[in-house]
Formats: sequence, C-alpha cells, structure tokens
Amino acid sequence: MKKIHKYLFLGLLITAACNPFELDEIIDPNNPSVASVSTNATKNQLQFLLTGLESRHRGYVANVSQAWNTFGREIWYLNGSDPRFQTDWLGQNGRVPDAAYFGFGATGGGSYATPYQAIKQAQVLIDAAANTSVVSTAERNAISGFAKTIMGYQFMIPANFVYQNGIRIDIADPLNPGPFVSYNAALDHILGLLNQGLTELNAAGTGAFPFKLTAGWNNFNTIDAIKQVNRAITARLNLYRQDWQGALDAVNASFINETGSLNAGPAHPYGAPPDAFNPLFYVANASVSTIIVVHPSVLADATPGDKRVADKFLLRTTPVTVSTDAGPLTGTHQDKRWAANTSPIPFIRNEELILIKAEALAQLGSAQNLSDAVDAINIIRNAALIGNYSGAVTKEALIDEILYQRRYSLWAEPWGHRWIDARRYNRLNQIPTNFDNGAIFNQFPHPQSDLNWDAYVGN
Repeated sequence: MKKIHKYLFLGLLITAACNPFELDEIIDPNNPSVASVSTNATKNQLQFLLTGLESRHRGYVANVSQAWNTFGREIWYLNGSDPRFQTDWLGQNGRVPDAAYFGFGATGGGSYATPYQAIKQAQVLIDAAANTSVVSTAERNAISGFAKTIMGYQFMIPANFVYQNGIRIDIADPLNPGPFVSYNAALDHILGLLNQGLTELNAAGTGAFPFKLTAGWNNFNTIDAIKQVNRAITARLNLYRQDWQGALDAVNASFINETGSLNAGPAHPYGAPPDAFNPLFYVANASVSTIIVVHPSVLADATPGDKRVADKFLLRTTPVTVSTDAGPLTGTHQDKRWAANTSPIPFIRNEELILIKAEALAQLGSAQNLSDAVDAINIIRNAALIGNYSGAVTKEALIDEILYQRRYSLWAEPWGHRWIDARRYNRLNQIPTNFDNGAIFNQFPHPQSDLNWDAYVGN
C-alpha cells in the first residue's frame, strides 16, 4: 500500500462536511475523474479504484478503536491535549450524546461518515466495472462481489454506532439520499449485500482474484478465499441479527480453522509515507500524555496466568495520568500488540470465528450443540493457557463464558466488541464506571451535518 494515496479515489474528494454521500469531481490532468471511469474504464483505472477502496476500507480504524473501546471500557484513550476525549467519551459530569457530539462529525467521524465514503467508493468501482468492455463477465463478478463484501462490512459500522436511530441505506443519489431505516432493516439490507456479493463471487470462476490486492489480503487473494471472508463477515452480522443457525452456517463456510493460527485473517495494511502509519501503535514506555491504555477493570478481571494478558498488555515503567473534572485517570499498561508503526491490523480473525461458532452453538441449545460449544471454548482457553472450561454446560452459563472470552480474545480490536456485546445481551449495566465516574451510552444520534442535509433538502 506504499502508493495507496496516489490511487485513492482517483483524484476524487469527499465533501463530507456538507454531504457524506457525495463525490466531487475534481479535474486533475494526472488522475481520472468520476466521469472518465463511469464508462469505458481501463484496467489500470479499475485497479486504482480497487486500491482506493482498500484505503477507504481502513478509514474507520482509529476513531472506532479509540471511541467504541472507550464506551465498552476496554481502554481509556487518554489525551492530555483535549479533555473531551475523557469527559465526553466517558460521559463524565452528565455529558450525553447529542448531534454535535465531540469526535464524530462528518469531517472526521470514522464511526459514521467515513464508512459511507468507503461504501460510495465501492459503488463507483462496481459501476465502472459494469460499464467497461475491458473485463470479462467473470472478472466483473469478481470485482462486484469483492466490493459488496466491503460494503457489507462498512454498513455495519454506522448501523452499530447509531443503533436504533437507524441509518440510510439508499445513497445512490448523493443529492437525494434515502430515509433512515431501522437497525433491523439495515442489518437485513447488509445481509442482502453480502449474499449478492457471494453470488457474484460464485460466478467469478476459481483461482486468483483478477486484480492486485494489497498485502493485507495475502493468503486471501483467491476467489475462494474472498468468499470465505464474505462468509466470516456474514457470521458476525448474523450474531447481531440473532440468526444463530445463519451464524453457524456462515462461520462453517468461512476461513475458520480450529487447529490453525488464531490470528489468521485479512488485515488493513499500513506503511511509511506516502502511506499511513498504524494508528494504534505507540512506542513502548514513551513519555507521552496521549495514548491508549488498558482499562483497569480488564486487568482486575483477568484470569491468573492468561497468556492474552502477557501478549497484549505492557506494564509501563511510568504510568500515564491525565486530569479530568471527575478526577485523575491513570493508565498502568499500554497496548503491546503492534511490533511497529507499519504493522497490519486484522479486521476479522480466526479467533473471533471460533467464538462466533461457540456462541451460535450455545444459543441453538441442544445437548450436542452445547457440547460442541464447549469444545470451541476450550480451543480459546487452551490457547490462552488457562485450561479447559469446567463450569455448567447450560446455554446461560456458556454465554457468560463466551462473552468473558470475547472480552480478552477480541480486546480493543477495531470494532468495539465488548460495547456491542453488552448491548445485544442487555448487559450495558455490567460495564464498570466506578474507575472514571462516567456513564455508559446505548447509542448515538445522527451527526448534525446529516440532519442539516435533510433540513437543506426540505427547504
């Protein structure tokens, strides 16, 4: 991805402050414009669009990782320069989300506008492939299937951010975006996209993907492997839809490997300029006042000897303390998952798939399903060196165990798993606030810029 910014959007800019769904055409003699790729795009232009989509696909990582993992108290994002990262995101002093809430505006909101930019980029790619004669039918299906797989992933981000407030799913016309639809309707739409993507990938033949993907897709750059990624994302989605059989079917068709590396999976790549550095990397023990630190409750609740604690958390030689109106916050441990500022960040991993399988089996609830769920749990527990599960083999007890294991296996991944998990099981009240005197949020309103757009159109 060294030259990914050269490819990004082929010289297109997003005017997100006004309308996050609109692409402005910039006439640039060195790069194609929207009009020039809408018909008769060359293979090079399609490649640029595809690489640009990969870049847009990772745009959510910093904001979602910092904010959503704060909401779930997996981390504190301590920021000595701007107290709003503590007071607002932790809900201190009665602060509650509103349309102008700090850190989620359309210009910088990886939780809302940025995913829509990736979705629009994917649609431009699909349209370009559909209206050119330089690709075969199989290649066209491969491109569209890949793009719809990314679209499905990206739509889940704003859907889980605003939750029951609903999202727009019809953004084909940037001057007339469709209405907000409910959370459940949005999830059904995403399922339709992912299934369409799978159908197209099934019609794309076999062998290597016909265009170059970045190193983040190493080991996943064949048609069959991309189909497995599509099903992995679908499995995550079906947990949210409470379609337990659908989740099990999807995960079994994914790249799950119960004897393989738990870290296996496609990733967002990073690199030196002109590319972007890994936004979650911090130098070990650096003297800083802005850093992601492990939430104290995660340390307090860990099972003794858990290898995940040793692998993921670095005890700092000097703690980081940031003052807030509700008192000082002190981080004793920092994130140690990333070896360098160019380390890739996986966006779905084998470890999550095994836990999805365990949860789906537990929810299905037959004696055999419960036994199989224990087997899946034990894969995770033994990898963490904490031994086999010895508790009750009931649906309720296994769900408790699975949620606990997800808390450590998926700690601070760029998705906010614990916040979403606690919400979907009505356990937000179990997330501790006593360390920071804050509050736990259920959902967020639509950003003011989006509401302004509706007001503008209405006038």
